[in-house]
Amino acid sequence: MKKALMAGALGLLMPVMAAAGEYDITVDRVMIDTGDFVKEGIGYNGASPGPVLRFKEGETVTINVTNNLDEPTSIHWHGLILPFEQDGVPGISFDGIPAGETFTYEFPIVQSGTYWFHSHSGFQEPNGAYGAIVIEPEGREPFRYDREYVVQLTDKHPHDANRVMRNLKMMPDYYNRQQQTVGDFFADISKHGFMTTLQDRLAWGDMRMMKADVEDVQGFTGLINGKGPGQNWTGLFEPGERIRLRFINSSAMAYFDIRIPGLEMTVVQADGNNVQPVSVDEFRIGVAETYDVIVRPKTAEAFTIFAESMGRSGYARATLAPEEGMEGPIPQLRDAPLLTMADMGGMHGMGDGEKVTGDGAAEMDHGNMSQGSVGQGSMDEHSGMAGNAGTSMAGMDHSGMDHGAMIMAEGGASDPFYAEGSGLVPVAASGGKFLSYADLRAQKPMYEDREPTREVELRLTGNMERYTWSIDGVKYEDAEPLKLQYGERVRFKFVNETMMTHPMHLHGMWSILDVGAGEWNPVKHTVSVQPGTTVYMETEVDAPGQWAFHCHLSYHAASGMFRKVVVEGGPDQGSTAGVEVVKDGGDA
Repeated sequence: MKKALMAGALGLLMPVMAAAGEYDITVDRVMIDTGDFVKEGIGYNGASPGPVLRFKEGETVTINVTNNLDEPTSIHWHGLILPFEQDGVPGISFDGIPAGETFTYEFPIVQSGTYWFHSHSGFQEPNGAYGAIVIEPEGREPFRYDREYVVQLTDKHPHDANRVMRNLKMMPDYYNRQQQTVGDFFADISKHGFMTTLQDRLAWGDMRMMKADVEDVQGFTGLINGKGPGQNWTGLFEPGERIRLRFINSSAMAYFDIRIPGLEMTVVQADGNNVQPVSVDEFRIGVAETYDVIVRPKTAEAFTIFAESMGRSGYARATLAPEEGMEGPIPQLRDAPLLTMADMGGMHGMGDGEKVTGDGAAEMDHGNMSQGSVGQGSMDEHSGMAGNAGTSMAGMDHSGMDHGAMIMAEGGASDPFYAEGSGLVPVAASGGKFLSYADLRAQKPMYEDREPTREVELRLTGNMERYTWSIDGVKYEDAEPLKLQYGERVRFKFVNETMMTHPMHLHGMWSILDVGAGEWNPVKHTVSVQPGTTVYMETEVDAPGQWAFHCHLSYHAASGMFRKVVVEGGPDQGSTAGVEVVKDGGDA
């Protein structure tokens, strides 16, 4: 007889188990109560978020998914390494799950860590179709903890996701509630002088862009485990316990800056893979990323888990406490950041100046004011952007602008994964340590450290006025698949030519983020690329089949920042890898 199991200390329902390693999930219309509003959405097993799936490394799982909707659906197992037919992307991996039908997923569990699952059909994910995955390792963890909680974040909006998309297409700044005012203009004059302020405003006006355009969609309520700030999800502890918090950002669009005032956090996992422990006061979690941290509250008081959106337009909060009903203080939202000319990358006609070193890090020619890259790199030969199909900057003359007089970020903070002078460089509220990608090191190398067989450059492009997003200036429906050869090691070069941050997610294969640490580079499934920067990652092409590769901002992916990847060859079909290095991003 089937029965529902409790997911440990989480108090969240597991999917109904039919047998050992077999699970039943239903896809349902549900009501989502954020505490600010109640909205119909889509969930799993009657709730949003769905159940916490708990697997064990080495087992094979069978998951029966019954679609109770009146439209097709799907489930993608985000970050899981599995046969491509089980990946759950309609039109690439399979045909989808028709209304009223059941589809059975079956795949081996070959990893451990924190992951999540979500619909890959239409806008079902931002409408509530997501849940968490926890996979226990075969052996012991390299760190100790006494208790654990999933902390799953999302940015629930009162508008249906299809309506959000229509509004963005009609008016890209429809949801921007932090536009600069006349009062801001005079405040900047008092800080920077009249001419600098005027030239700054004229430059942004010429580009038809706004410094406040950090988040495309504001007006959401931040949720943690389905609870709004006023509903206060609470995790209990005994003083002195080590608590593992499995943070998952399941948002449609919102990046969150996470801190727990009064507690230091030790980061032990990134995207499900163990990293060498690093203690921080705050960290930024991109859309679709996961971070596992360990905290140790020593006193019997309540501590607030505070997740502040990168654009400071909203927040999620939860509580760690020794007993129910206790609450810690809720911090005030910090001032909203403003983009700078550095975040425009090549959009304002600044020159290049990147020199790539042998270990993949890039050196800056600061006299040329190039923008950020791993190891302080820049936009390169594409930085001019004039005439690129994905932009609206062609023909603009900025020769009269004194870019050196533009208003740049204050405070002097820096991070090698942000453009120098970026307005988005994170700073810990406490003045302490803010996690950078540059701090991440793999606990153990996953792959042999070897030279890539070729490099593929992917320019992240877009037109904010028309709200279209693309790769190399080409939208998904007009693009040819990216072909890889089984057995090769590909070095991907992301060149962000837009003013937005893009979390790039490659399905089915690991992404080795180049932080300049060689074999100790961290292994991730989602890599954030900041405005005006160049970032590198490498992939061991070890999964034959067809895969999705896209920005994980829901409305960017839907607007065209998406590619199909085809891995040709396989263990039984031979391979042509290791022969040639290709620099143009073309087919192998």
